[in-house]
Amino acid sequence: MRILLLAPELFTTDSGIPRMLRLYLKALCDLAGERGGQVDFVALNDVVVDTTELRPYSGPAFRRWSVCGRDKVRFIRESLRLGREADLIVCGHVGQLPVAWLARLLHRRIRYVLVAHGIEVWRPFTFWQRRALAGAERILCVSEFTRGELRRRTGLDAERFVVVPNALDPQLAPPAPPAPLPAEPVILAVARLARSDAYKGIDHLIAAMPAIRAAEPRARLRIVGRGDDRDRLYQLARQLKVLEAVEFAGFVPNEQLHGEFERCRLFALPSQREGFGLVYVEAMAHGRPCLGARDGGTTEVITPETGVLVTYGDAPALAAAAVAALRRAWAPEPILARAEHFSYSQFRTRLASLLPW
Repeated sequence: MRILLLAPELFTTDSGIPRMLRLYLKALCDLAGERGGQVDFVALNDVVVDTTELRPYSGPAFRRWSVCGRDKVRFIRESLRLGREADLIVCGHVGQLPVAWLARLLHRRIRYVLVAHGIEVWRPFTFWQRRALAGAERILCVSEFTRGELRRRTGLDAERFVVVPNALDPQLAPPAPPAPLPAEPVILAVARLARSDAYKGIDHLIAAMPAIRAAEPRARLRIVGRGDDRDRLYQLARQLKVLEAVEFAGFVPNEQLHGEFERCRLFALPSQREGFGLVYVEAMAHGRPCLGARDGGTTEVITPETGVLVTYGDAPALAAAAVAALRRAWAPEPILARAEHFSYSQFRTRLASLLPW
């Protein structure tokens, strides 16, 4: 089987969708290699691909790639060119699904599937997206929540929708065994600090810090990430007089995130609209409990043995939950076992059973 992966981007950024699509590329190469198949990809936004970055996610079954430097016309052209030889197209974003539909219109043997991540499919679709969704062989949803939202919005048969949870990238797996929880009451948050991502709830964490500090005077909030909302968040910490307890670490490369997770006692991201919440799994792989909002796909990742959930936007409840989590003696075994549930090997097995080979 010849497989073509269509992606918004794979290596330009390290946000959630590109990171997960890199794992799809790796799994497709592994599975196609076992079946004597081949894999190509086309990425819209990538300008160049460093073969050093590509190597961990490819393999003997990997054949060709094309990057389009944000040129949509070129993306369509390259997708149709490589699609001529494809049997299966895996589309990594609903915005590109009409291209897969067009490839199938030109070559009727082609089947295509969509990877549905979260917020990008919780909104109205264009006419062409709706038409392309109707022709998808499978829609691979990262969570039951995303599956339910997409079913409600499309009205398509339930059998089309299957759940393939996100997984931890083996390249980002921590050394084993993870370090024990530190005594220092450090709360870690990792997120893009963009105005468009204000739903992540970083401002709610800052708003909870006065109450957290009143109960735990040594508590600190360390925020990893950068973006155009950073100044607003900084001013909020200043207004609440907790600047000495809130650290803005800026951008931290993936290879240094291990240290960030190891130095925290609690990972917190009380986000409202997570399709899945891969960063919680990364924290759990380091043996860290998580605090999230009772919303979206987060509830399918964090369990009572691995963290706590609060109502989104409720700063007093957030503060109380954070204090309780900082004081709790968490058992590492259930946390690590939960992370293993979202391992790459589990992901590859699920994908192998659900793709239309």
